[in-house]
Amino acid sequence: MELPDRYSPKDVEGRIYQWWMDRHYFKAQETSTKPPFSIILPPPNVTGKLHLGHALNHNIQDALARWKRMSGFNVLWLPGTDHAGIATQSVVERELKKEGTNRHALGREKFVERVWKWKEEYGGNIVDQMRRLGDSCDWDRLVFTLDEGVSKAVRKVFVDLHNKGLIYKGLRLINWSPALESAISDLEVDYKEVKGSIWHIRYPLADGSGEIVVATTRPETMLGDTAVAVHPDDERYQQWIGKEVQLPLTGRKIPVIADSYVDKEFGSGVVKITPAHDFNDYAVGQRHKLPMINILNKNGTLNEAAGAVYQGMKVADARKKVLEDLEAGSFLVKTEPHTHQVGHCSRTGCVVEPFLSEQWFVKMAPLAAPAKRVVESGTINFEPESWTKTYLHWMNIIQDWCISRQLWWGHRIPAWTCGGCQKIIVSETDPAQCPHCKSKDLKQEEDVLDTWFSSALWPFSTMGWPADTELQKTFYPTTVLVTGFDIIFFWVARMIVMGLEFKKDVPFRTVYIHGVIRDAQGKKMSKSTGNAEDPVQLIEEYGSDALRYTLLAQIAGGRDLKFSTQRLEGYRNFMNKIWNATRFSLNGLKDFEAPADGVEAVPNKVDLTDADQWLIYKLGVLEKDVDEALKDYRFSDAANGIYAFVWNIFCDWYLEFIKPIFQEGADPAQKKATQLVLAQVLNRVIRLLHPFAPFITEEIYQKLPIRGEALIVDSYPTPKIDKTLLALGSEEVALELDLVREVITAIRNIRGENRIKPGTKINVRLAPTEARAQKILGENKSSIMTMSRLETCEIGEAGNLAKCAVQPVQIGGMKVDVIIPLEGLVDIGEEVVRIRKNIEKLQKDVGSLTNRMADANFVSRAGEEVVAASKRQLEESQAQIGTLEAALARLM
Repeated sequence: MELPDRYSPKDVEGRIYQWWMDRHYFKAQETSTKPPFSIILPPPNVTGKLHLGHALNHNIQDALARWKRMSGFNVLWLPGTDHAGIATQSVVERELKKEGTNRHALGREKFVERVWKWKEEYGGNIVDQMRRLGDSCDWDRLVFTLDEGVSKAVRKVFVDLHNKGLIYKGLRLINWSPALESAISDLEVDYKEVKGSIWHIRYPLADGSGEIVVATTRPETMLGDTAVAVHPDDERYQQWIGKEVQLPLTGRKIPVIADSYVDKEFGSGVVKITPAHDFNDYAVGQRHKLPMINILNKNGTLNEAAGAVYQGMKVADARKKVLEDLEAGSFLVKTEPHTHQVGHCSRTGCVVEPFLSEQWFVKMAPLAAPAKRVVESGTINFEPESWTKTYLHWMNIIQDWCISRQLWWGHRIPAWTCGGCQKIIVSETDPAQCPHCKSKDLKQEEDVLDTWFSSALWPFSTMGWPADTELQKTFYPTTVLVTGFDIIFFWVARMIVMGLEFKKDVPFRTVYIHGVIRDAQGKKMSKSTGNAEDPVQLIEEYGSDALRYTLLAQIAGGRDLKFSTQRLEGYRNFMNKIWNATRFSLNGLKDFEAPADGVEAVPNKVDLTDADQWLIYKLGVLEKDVDEALKDYRFSDAANGIYAFVWNIFCDWYLEFIKPIFQEGADPAQKKATQLVLAQVLNRVIRLLHPFAPFITEEIYQKLPIRGEALIVDSYPTPKIDKTLLALGSEEVALELDLVREVITAIRNIRGENRIKPGTKINVRLAPTEARAQKILGENKSSIMTMSRLETCEIGEAGNLAKCAVQPVQIGGMKVDVIIPLEGLVDIGEEVVRIRKNIEKLQKDVGSLTNRMADANFVSRAGEEVVAASKRQLEESQAQIGTLEAALARLM
């Protein structure tokens, strides 16, 4: 039963995790009489390194999995990793560059072999990191997005959607990374603030009747202009709508059109329309049936459509040359500084170009309609509910999905072009010949699918679909998806779409959206700003449980949370507190005989002390609160409730209350009853803590006198399960002992405020206003004197309050004034000076806070949380002034 003097996470975590693995505690059963609970792990990139956002996401899932496992569910937490097309290909291409070669020299087949080799060598790193977090996944079912089973599912979905006319190949505007020479998703575009300019350019009317001045931030793209546009209600330009202008530097004529997209207040109120190089212009071009002129090559240089003068130039060089030529031709009117957001490729850092390109697309509108209905009807619930609006907004404006990528690593598109008849064949299996003309001259599509395509099938492709497996019958739909808000559209919506289309059911019942981790100052964490934290390094220093508790104790309502190592240190101290309290408890249980009926054993109520009944009652309140909080996904409420019980109720008070019982001469029956209460409550506390701090709790659990086979599969405490034990608690006794506790706290507070040394014995008067309070204080006088280190304790009238410190205590309708004469304990004159200084400082604070709250600009810009915090600080400072002034009056 003994525990080492100090808790060492390094000595415990790896050993305990392997022990769980060896006994298959994470494994789900394909068929079971237990109710199912399933979560699909959002697959991290196989190239990736876990960041704190991953840690938060995984900790939430693991807490749910462990809680449900202990609550009697057949739990499947299905892990996986993503092939991460762009990221993985980039890693291997960098290796090849160091070797003086590239993928084109290697060839597609050899390059893909090289990437697989890299994956086999390094792909397990991310899994090892997940295990360091404590993830209790069913690792025997680990899935990779390029596994054979997933690949089979991907092909079937592609072919079925194509056959239904929902996948097509077409020319559309997409995000293009010139460095990668590939289409990329919106999620791979990072917008950065760039200091640029607005250039005002003169476009002469073709009939010579005047000119229009156009404002643009990208003058080089004017070479692809096919119109200029004004707002239909802009009276300045009504007479020019329908006319043509001469496009400078090109000799082309383009029309003046009217479109409500134009902002009358931006620049001159006239904008150039370049449909092949701007998403808004593309939409305008489609509405007005404008020609689309692509002036860029795949590598981002200008092509022949830009004109011989500019062909082959990089965008930056072309911009400089265009501006020089505009200046020379007297077309440049003026230049103004302008700061704006410019999209950059998250993988390479290059500027992302809107690019007209032939790609493969999924027609989303027909698929989105049922995906909207299941959320509107409540079949799928978002938690917090506020994200429902975001989801529905995106589904209402959904565009066709570009699913092709110009890469070699990924799911190669299962489409072949026949050299004989030029028809496209789409097939689940590689065709030997063209089904139309029987030609064997078939060339497979070079592109691979967007990584999100395979991810969209994740809830069922990981369970063996398209085969009809027992795993799907038991665990599909999954119970809950835990994810961040940034991929609601990219992943959540597409999983719902695909689940409804191919499984005829939703992929999950609940979507839990968590916030973003920020640093202590509220700034978003990122490598570029240097404030990112490595969770594995933090685990090395502080332990996994401390990190888990730090994150889970702050999760509230989908809001962002602030992370600091100071807070992390606090939760490491909490782990040490749990450890030391257990060591103290086990020492008091050395001669305890564990009952045969184990966790079901309860003491005789007549032998219980008030402290025992108080603790049992508080445990019942905690179990109820935690049960409700976890059911409502209020992780911080559950974690903080347990923290408060363990630190304040159990450690700081109960263990102090029962110390006399373990001394010689104590009533044997009372000691035996208290030992049983201590053993049972300690057992419950460790079980309650397990989903939040699994390693330390399993280590402690194995040393407890009352325990089962393993904590991870023991039952989770609830009032329903513990009703026999909790029936011994007393709300009335709990209220009485709370009064005693508050009185002792008040005495300790007065000591601290007046800088009276802890070892100095003092005299105290307690002045209750009710007979009930007087009776309670009298019955507990001995405990009050011992725990407060008192010389004397009088219970009665308040008496003369001159030169006394007074602190009122009020609880449950009972009121007691705690009075400590200060003469002889403190220098009264010095204390008067100190209090006056404190009052002056607080008055300055109040003045500053009052001015801040009266400032309309502050209130409107600071945000609700900051304003609320300032208001609380003002109220607290005002209350402190009142308390200090009363204390000063008594000393004068």
